[in-house]
Amino acid sequence: MNPTFELEHKDSLTKARACKIKTSHGEINTPVFMPVGTQGTVKGVHQKELEDEIKADIILGNTYHLYLRPGVEIIEKAGGIHKFINWEKNILTDSGGYQVYSLASNRKITEEGVQFKSHIDGSKHFFSPEEAIDIQKSIGADIIMAFDECPPYPCDYNYAKNSMNLTHRWLDRCISRFNNTPAKYNYKQMFFPIVQGGTYKDLRKTSADYISLKNCFGNAIGGLSVGEPHDEMYEMTSVVCDILPEDKPRYLMGVGTPVNLLENIALGIDMFDCVMPTRNGRNGMLFTSEGIINIKNKKWEFDYSLLDENGRTWVDKTYSKSYLRHLFSVNEMLGRQIASIHNLGFYCFLMSEARKKIIEGDFLNWKDKMVKKLNNRL
Repeated sequence: MNPTFELEHKDSLTKARACKIKTSHGEINTPVFMPVGTQGTVKGVHQKELEDEIKADIILGNTYHLYLRPGVEIIEKAGGIHKFINWEKNILTDSGGYQVYSLASNRKITEEGVQFKSHIDGSKHFFSPEEAIDIQKSIGADIIMAFDECPPYPCDYNYAKNSMNLTHRWLDRCISRFNNTPAKYNYKQMFFPIVQGGTYKDLRKTSADYISLKNCFGNAIGGLSVGEPHDEMYEMTSVVCDILPEDKPRYLMGVGTPVNLLENIALGIDMFDCVMPTRNGRNGMLFTSEGIINIKNKKWEFDYSLLDENGRTWVDKTYSKSYLRHLFSVNEMLGRQIASIHNLGFYCFLMSEARKKIIEGDFLNWKDKMVKKLNNRL
């Protein structure tokens, strides 16, 4: 089937939207949070839990990591990433562009692409825009991303401008490769360009205009949540969403806290991903409907209440704060697993509630109340 996008409802007081994406691997209701499965797995979480408890419509994989391990050949011979990891719902792969940013000490950027050293064994590899598209086609994600450079924060204006222009030139090469090479599997893949430009309004406007003209299935915003103050993130998001076409999904990459998600939904964002719910969960931080819990704190030692009375997953309704604190205190891996499932469930619950409030016409009032509670340190 041909993938489709439908804008179902617009909030009257904000730029929030409720939308639906349909692909060969099912429907994605937005706003949506995509759990990050960097290496073909969301750390410590079974696919069955992702589907049945967390109720994820889509997960994310990382092109750089999957390219290194297990390698493209193994994924191809399995029949693509869905079959390899036994996940029949949607998958998005990033292009490896973020690793250009995060591997700054181990890479060299040229017009042709990026040479980098493997973080595993130091071996040398090269990603061009064409190579990034070929790898993602072989992996077989439903949504694949343009190869871009993510500039650091802070960076000066000239660096951000040159980086943006390089990203645009790479984008043209990505689109040409995407359009002129055959699909690997029996379903259509969607391609998203990425807006860059640092924290400079004029560059963000230029980049948003440039990628909007490419008329791809959806559009993404990159280069945020890399250290800039939240107010600057929101300002850049607002500028870009005023330009990106309404009839295509908008994806804000690598963001963020529950509050970040709600504020960016209000600015017109549909899709999010972030390692925060699982990474922070593994370190004992729980995001709940009443605020943030550090489950390692002694105050929870005799607290036998459930993790989150308003939670949606089976772990919320099964385990007490006291018990989870105990698991962390004895370094039991089950504790990290429970915290990860809880946090992912909470993030997806927050997105479904936001969608419901947008449709009901009460999003702004609900969002403002939730933001106050979500900032609480319990």
